[in-house]
Amino acid sequence: MNQYISEQCRHLPERIRTRVYSVAVPPGTGSIRFALAMLVALKQMLLFPFRRRPDIVHVHSAQWHSFYQSSWYVLIASFVWRRPVVLHVHGSSFDEFLDVDSLPIQLLQSAVFSASDVVVALSDGWADVLEEHIDPRKVVVLHNAVDVSDYDPSFSVSPVRISFVSNHIERKGIRELVDAVDQLAEEESLDITIAGKGSLSHLAEDLADSRAGVEYAGFISEESKRELLNQSTVNVLPTYAEGVPIAILEAMAGGNAIVSTDVGGIPSVVDETNGVLVEPGDADELADALRTLLSDPDRIRSMAKESRRRVEMSHSWRTVSDDLTELYDSLVPRERETADAPPATDEPYASK
Repeated sequence: MNQYISEQCRHLPERIRTRVYSVAVPPGTGSIRFALAMLVALKQMLLFPFRRRPDIVHVHSAQWHSFYQSSWYVLIASFVWRRPVVLHVHGSSFDEFLDVDSLPIQLLQSAVFSASDVVVALSDGWADVLEEHIDPRKVVVLHNAVDVSDYDPSFSVSPVRISFVSNHIERKGIRELVDAVDQLAEEESLDITIAGKGSLSHLAEDLADSRAGVEYAGFISEESKRELLNQSTVNVLPTYAEGVPIAILEAMAGGNAIVSTDVGGIPSVVDETNGVLVEPGDADELADALRTLLSDPDRIRSMAKESRRRVEMSHSWRTVSDDLTELYDSLVPRERETADAPPATDEPYASK
């Protein structure tokens, strides 16, 4: 979400001025950290209604606590400020959140969706999920995007280079990746770089220590990440749950065939023409998919070029910022005015 909001503001036309109201809280665990986070969040909520009113409020939200926090801003913007609200739904498990049995949570969801003028989905699949709970006329698909010009893919398959760039946590499938690579390393030489950090990083470190051709890069900078994706031609993300991952779009911009899972919005950007999708949690199927691709470098190159073409066509900021601008413009004439409301600025909030 942070990355999206930053890029969103950077790529909008100059005539649209933006102000970001960050609702980030101090990270960490434990009762003291939790209490501090609650105090910071409460302060942010209490100060928000007294800020200058924009023309539009764009609220970014995921599931559970993110939604509870975002609800305040949606309701204040709609019922106190009387401004149009765009609720932008991110989050890998928002479908599970919508199906919760709790009546109070269901009522809150209904109130927030009713107060929102537009609810943004990341893909057609996610739009279908949202439309089961929201007036379909409110749901709009707005793709995640990357700055394609930041990438200069090599499309090299001599040798085939494989990359994984993500958090080393259970949900991202790092265990399955390590198991699959370990299987393949017994059969043939590999060239794979595993980047990122997390609670399960020791799995990648141990694999790199025991298998030739496996590099554990740890946390890498944005520049190093782009270079890695430019030089690799197969990117792997065996995730358990996602919206539409920026990580996959970045790998596509870098000219990679994608090996991932059939979850969330991933099938909206990856199919048989630019990658392979497997079941989450299945290391053997993941190994088979990689094995099949490695045996056909020409297929990998074709997939990598299709990935680049696809992200240029539908997921570049040039295209998405035009769609977002059109969405903003459609909302301003429908601004709900009150007699005592102060003049609005021409600035939409991008709130998270």
